[in-house]
Amino acid sequence: MGCKINQYESEAIRQRWVQMGFEQGVNDEDADEVVINSCAVTASALQDLRKVVRNLNRRNPDANIIVTGCAAQVFGTELAELPGVIEVIPQERKADLLKLTGTAGEPDSQPKDNEAETIFQPYAIKDYKRTRAVVKVQDGCSHRCTYCIVPLTRGPSVSRKMDDVLAEIERLLAAGFREMIISGINLSHYGLELEGRPDFWDLMERIENEFGSEWGGKVRLRISSLEPGQLKERALEIFSASKLICPQLHLSLQSGDNNVLKRMGRGHYKAEDALAFIEKLSLIWPVFGLGADILTCFPGETEEEFNNTLEFCRKLPLSYAHVFPYSVRPGTAAAKMKDQLHGSVKKERGALLRSLVEEKKIEFLNKISELDSLRILFQNKNTGICEFYSTCVFEEGFEGTVPRELVKVAPVKVVDDKLIVRLI
Repeated sequence: MGCKINQYESEAIRQRWVQMGFEQGVNDEDADEVVINSCAVTASALQDLRKVVRNLNRRNPDANIIVTGCAAQVFGTELAELPGVIEVIPQERKADLLKLTGTAGEPDSQPKDNEAETIFQPYAIKDYKRTRAVVKVQDGCSHRCTYCIVPLTRGPSVSRKMDDVLAEIERLLAAGFREMIISGINLSHYGLELEGRPDFWDLMERIENEFGSEWGGKVRLRISSLEPGQLKERALEIFSASKLICPQLHLSLQSGDNNVLKRMGRGHYKAEDALAFIEKLSLIWPVFGLGADILTCFPGETEEEFNNTLEFCRKLPLSYAHVFPYSVRPGTAAAKMKDQLHGSVKKERGALLRSLVEEKKIEFLNKISELDSLRILFQNKNTGICEFYSTCVFEEGFEGTVPRELVKVAPVKVVDDKLIVRLI
């Protein structure tokens, strides 16, 4: 459940268990052991977790349910009382599920007992169950945004060594993957504790130098989420020179009002700085997809502050966005703030933002529908994702197996919120 990092860690655990002799069940009714990798980033994530556990126990009352992940880190006592749960393993001990034995070619580095909270946890993958593979390069966060529970669930920032990142990309290329997502909890913290203190752009430059000449045009990399504070000249240099990075960005924006950003503990960037960067980026990428995380109804958000965010989003060339109404997370500074907004206000403001985002999405689809061609990565036999991270539906179904290769298509038309394409 939850983010791409949880997807990655779940896959690492799955591969390790299969290697140790377990057989993956066809479904949860067929299972003896079930591991649920939980999320805690919103209140609804915890509600979803309880529902999943109860439904699973109802379908398979004999299954041993193990709950791990972020919710297990903070709500362990409560989760242990759910039906069928035999063990709750907090996020900080999730790597125990790998049952390390020192097998060659497995996790990149193995922790000593006294290093459990200071090293990059030894997850590694050789394959992926999806058509796009995630490469985890960073974990945790050392910046305490006032609304965010992640520092409590995943601890301070830790970074993966560059050599280990390159080795995993090499493994995934050998497995046939042609799109990978470079992911972390807070990529702006990459390298803070590594020797020489390289930053995230140093990592991307190293990846480019290693793979760009051979794989440029045949493989593409996406960046999971960037802080607006990372978007400076160095980023423009990397994007301009790269043969691998997709023309698409996702920004951890949160608000378009600078006063709200300060109350969120995100005063290290201003909304207008992100807009100025996007204008410069358009000179490098004439067409690019742009997504954002937007958190509305933060405590004390006035109508004027909300309208500032709404107007700011109107100026951004968004192709999609994830809109989240604020929810109280225990242990965070914002949970104690005055002027918590009511549900009716959250519903109204969330709807206004989502409506604007939908308009922007259709506008972007119409724009790319005029291009001569796109490169699609299949998700199934009828749909795929293009380089701009827009969903494309095939005019006629694709016969045969779904490849991991990038396929050239021509846009046909926009129907509802999907781009219809045909094979070239």
